[in-house]
Amino acid sequence: LISSATKSLRMETEILEKKLQDAQKKLAEKDGDKEKEIQSLKRLISELEFQLTMEKSNNESFLDKLRKEIKHKSDELEKLRQERTQLIHSLSQVQEENSLLQDTVRRECEERFELTAALGRAREQVLELRRLSGTLP
Repeated sequence: LISSATKSLRMETEILEKKLQDAQKKLAEKDGDKEKEIQSLKRLISELEFQLTMEKSNNESFLDKLRKEIKHKSDELEKLRQERTQLIHSLSQVQEENSLLQDTVRRECEERFELTAALGRAREQVLELRRLSGTLP
């Protein structure tokens, strides 16, 4: 009976040991798979971090270009504003000068008209004097 029970326990022990070995083997395989997955995820994380770094660098470079372009456009705009102010000032001066010239031309035309009228009257007087002097001995 003891021999049979010992034999039975040995068999059960062998079965349990085999199950234990199988479980340890599966656990080791799972650990290996997990380790592979961890390594794979670490590589993926490294690649993603590298991509993120590259994207940040590209974005910073792009932002720098945009900032430079905005500064350039701002400088151009300021230059154009100054030119516009100068042109407005020049236009104002030209309009003032034009107004003066128009006034001068108007006055000169009036003077010319008056001189022409005076010349006409003087001619008439000369003709009248000639007619009168022609009738006198």
